[in-house]
Amino acid sequence: MTDARDEEFMRRALALAERGWGQTSPNPMVGAVIVRDGKVVGEGWHEKYGEAHAEANALARAGTAAEGATVYVTLEPCNHTGNTPPCADALISARVVRVVIATRDPGIQSGGGADKLRAAGIEVEIGLLEPEARELNASFFHSFVSDRPWVTLKLALSIDGAIADSQRGRAWLTNEDSRAEVHRIRANVDAIAVGATTYATDHPKLTVRGPIQPRVAPVRVVFVPDGTLSAGRTSVLEDVNGVSFVRVADLAASLRALRTRGIRSLMVEGGASIASAFLDAELVDRLVIFQAPIVLGGGALAAFGATSPRRAANVRRLPVLRRQSFGDDLMTIYALHAV
Repeated sequence: MTDARDEEFMRRALALAERGWGQTSPNPMVGAVIVRDGKVVGEGWHEKYGEAHAEANALARAGTAAEGATVYVTLEPCNHTGNTPPCADALISARVVRVVIATRDPGIQSGGGADKLRAAGIEVEIGLLEPEARELNASFFHSFVSDRPWVTLKLALSIDGAIADSQRGRAWLTNEDSRAEVHRIRANVDAIAVGATTYATDHPKLTVRGPIQPRVAPVRVVFVPDGTLSAGRTSVLEDVNGVSFVRVADLAASLRALRTRGIRSLMVEGGASIASAFLDAELVDRLVIFQAPIVLGGGALAAFGATSPRRAANVRRLPVLRRQSFGDDLMTIYALHAV
């Protein structure tokens, strides 16, 4: 049965898992902590795709101290041989006595490690901080139940809800700290997208710039009006500059086309028309708002002005996952769908 110290160690495992940000895809980020007699004797995380998993790294650091220990791991230890041997077997060989798992592995091949551990006489508990563990790897879990990418819509707004001034001038609304956080988020997605108008007027690079460089650079995507693509083309067209131009007329079909190309997570960064299209089609999973302490006033471009009208009495309140200040800006993350 779990207690307060179990939660403490699992939170540490989750923090370790996040160190793999942008480096593990298509694998999930995983962290592991090994504790014996109330003391941490080994820690590890999945550092890069194709390399050792979290449990193996933690066991290597623990050495013989792992015998008789409890292991806290954010995802069920794998039960198959891929780029690395099964972690369930490694834990059994290390003679640990208890394994606390945040959430099960949904993989057909990789799952089942908990049952193998129990069959070897190891005590296994599952579900501690499961929502946090699933949120950390939302696109990974989403990929097992959906044929489209996990979609994050990010917008930078003034406090009166606008994304551009009345002149539609190109200017930063948010500060450097906020923009650095955006690049950190970008580092952990498979693709970054904007609408055609934003692409044509702002010329965004749609790249990751910052201290965290992803193992694989995100695909650059531009959503365009249906008539823009040549007749007979498929939903996705690769141009000479390496940008994927995607039809906006049927967003669901276009997202499915992106998914077939291995894109499991997509970050949409505006503008207002494409943001509204995604929201109206209910294709946004996470809404990330960066709000700057400025007022743009009359004639400014409203972020949600193109969305379908809604009656205040009938709209649902969106669950808030996190709020964090970046200087004088405020970031809020809303959950539109469950993981």
